Amino acid sequence: MFHLIWYLFIGLISGVIAKSVMHEHMTMFWTIVLGIIGSILGGAVTHMFSRPKSERYHPAGLIFSTLGAILVLFLCYKLKIRFPQV
Repeated sequence: MFHLIWYLFIGLISGVIAKSVMHEHMTMFWTIVLGIIGSILGGAVTHMFSRPKSERYHPAGLIFSTLGAILVLFLCYKLKIRFPQV
């Protein structure tokens, strides 16, 4: 149960950093969703380079979660997809 709370917390932090870097305004829910999607994307990238020894999934960490969230925001900007604003 604690790891789910940790995913939400890391998603929130990486989403806040990504939306402040990309100068985007969105609700708290979409910020957390953005951070979680960025974490999944960042985890996939880090899984390609270093595989975990004992675990099935590789945690992305805050840096790759933020980079993944920035990439998602950049793609949404290029595809003209808008998030609900505050």
